[in-house]
Amino acid sequence: MKELATYLMLQIGGNASPSKEDVTGALSAVGVEADSASLDKLFADIEGKEIAELIEAGKDQLAKFGGGGGGGGGAAAGGAAAEEEEEEEEEEEEAEAPAGGGGLFGDDGDGDY
Repeated sequence: MKELATYLMLQIGGNASPSKEDVTGALSAVGVEADSASLDKLFADIEGKEIAELIEAGKDQLAKFGGGGGGGGGAAAGGAAAEEEEEEEEEEEEAEAPAGGGGLFGDDGDGDY
C-alpha cells in the first residue's frame, strides 16, 4: 500500500510515469524501505493502464459498499453542546482558583521570584 501511495504522490507531484527507482527513492528519503515484491506486483498490475481509469473503476466498486450508518447524529450534536457548556463552567472555576498553589510554596500570586 505504501508503494501505491508513493506512486500516486509522485504522479501528483508532476512525474507522469514514476519508475520503481523513483518510488524506492521517495520512500527511502523518508526512512521507509520499499518492499520489492509489492513494488513488482504494483508495476505488473498497472502496466499499460491509465491511473485515472483505475481510480474511477475503484470508485465504482466502493459504491457497492454503501455509506454506513446514518442515525444518531442529532444526539451527538446535542451531547457536544452540553459538553462544551460543562467545559466553560470548569474553566470559570479554574480561573477563580488561587495561582501558584495558593501560597503553599511562598508564592503570593504577584509573580515576584
